[in-house]
Amino acid sequence: MIPASSTKKSQTARRISRRGFLTAAGGLSAALAFSASLSACSADTVPAKKRIEAGISYSLSTGFDPMITTSAAAMAANLHIFEGLVDLHPATRKPYLALASEMPRKIDERTYEVPLRQGARFHDGSPVTVDDVVYSFTRVLDPENASTLLQLVDFIDGVEPRGDKSVRFHLKNPFPLFAERISCIKIVPKSVIENDPKGFDAHPVGSGPYKFVRALKDNRVEFSGFADYNGQYKATVDEMIWYLLSDSAARVTAQDSDRVQAIEDVPYLDSEWLQKRSNLEQVPSFGLLFMMFNLQKPPFDDVRVRQALHYGLDTQQVIERGLLGHASAATSFVHKEHPDYIKASTVYDYDLEKASQLLHQAGVDKLDFTVHTTDTSWVKDVMPVILESWNKIPGVSVNMQAMQSGALYAQYVDTGNYQLCVAPGDPSVYGNDMDLLLSWWFRGKTWADKRFHWAGTPEHARTLDLMDRAVQTSDRDEALRLWGQAIDIMAEQVPLYPIFHRNLPTAWHGTDLKGFKPLPTTGLSFLGVERN
Repeated sequence: MIPASSTKKSQTARRISRRGFLTAAGGLSAALAFSASLSACSADTVPAKKRIEAGISYSLSTGFDPMITTSAAAMAANLHIFEGLVDLHPATRKPYLALASEMPRKIDERTYEVPLRQGARFHDGSPVTVDDVVYSFTRVLDPENASTLLQLVDFIDGVEPRGDKSVRFHLKNPFPLFAERISCIKIVPKSVIENDPKGFDAHPVGSGPYKFVRALKDNRVEFSGFADYNGQYKATVDEMIWYLLSDSAARVTAQDSDRVQAIEDVPYLDSEWLQKRSNLEQVPSFGLLFMMFNLQKPPFDDVRVRQALHYGLDTQQVIERGLLGHASAATSFVHKEHPDYIKASTVYDYDLEKASQLLHQAGVDKLDFTVHTTDTSWVKDVMPVILESWNKIPGVSVNMQAMQSGALYAQYVDTGNYQLCVAPGDPSVYGNDMDLLLSWWFRGKTWADKRFHWAGTPEHARTLDLMDRAVQTSDRDEALRLWGQAIDIMAEQVPLYPIFHRNLPTAWHGTDLKGFKPLPTTGLSFLGVERN
């Protein structure tokens, strides 16, 4: 049963006028007018173009260069623009051949060879060469380029061409997950980037089934089908337009009015109502809301204070009231549906008395702080419940500052000017193996060193050692045992730890799209999807 407040919100969404929708959509009217006039002008001369239109919930906070982008919208777009050697299907998360003509051949424990798909071309018409592949990996591996992907592939010691048809990888240590892990590196044209790196970031050139046409910030991203693509997932439409609709009411109205064929991130309050008018599915995901402490800011350098705020959070109330039950409280670093799920030895069930006791043991009788967070729509739904819960802890007083994600990290997190940050995260867009999901936050310089400042502690060193041993063994049971021990340390120390993992609701018109599947990650995928 949807509560009265939900019904009221749904009715409000349904009452949005055409003018209100177009305003919220930020320029969608111009795009629709353009498409209508184009269709009218060309109806007597050429067949109507097939088009997919979609509603994306995130704005473009960065450019498109796959080495450095952290924008959810850009990464979803890059699924269609770029290819790896091996890629993971966005919906099934199963590896498939992309620019590789066959799966990596294991020469020995530290050497792999990958033959390339012949005849592949970039969108500018140039052929994809072994030099482009080598360059794509070496630029990520170069620490001076400060790629966030480096920590995911730092097991690679070097890459070299083998003639003009294959490349060879040399590893620092055995890495049984090699074939699926290299999917996080997309192959880019060396000459284009060396000529104009900033231009490439703004106007990406890949080898995927769809070419980038243009992007208008806070408005839309446009694509066209790439006729010379010779891979597995050919473009099925002539063009795509993704409207950047961060306003949830605008996304719902766009879907309900048939202005788009699919939207991501359906508001939970509108899910039941919209399900009667569209296909709608909620997929369990790794996508989490995490609590991250600045360990350089006392008293959050005391593990007891960090634990107190986890025990003092009524997570089930947060999920029920903020997300209408469409999430699962964290019992590990990964969600229960993950194939490598291991329950942590410490689970933070709501215990107000224990929270108070831990603060008292830490010598903290009064705790007054600001929590920094993002203005993502579903995060805004849960934050008032989180604050209400914390403010029930004796001696605790919390207020909130919410802002766009880019500003949050640039102005506060990356400058160290914060105490506690609550924010969403989902590196599973790069891959779904346990090591990758843990490495995103706990390896490298970006998070553990520069953001929550856990690097250099004995606990962090022990965690990395366990992770290293887990990913280098080919014995799955041993890997799970080692990952479990690493997660136990994370769960006890909680420098950065999940509050919950949420379900991702996606809506689409099945009568318009053939073969569409919702994703367990942020974004939408139209690889192999046809427009009826």
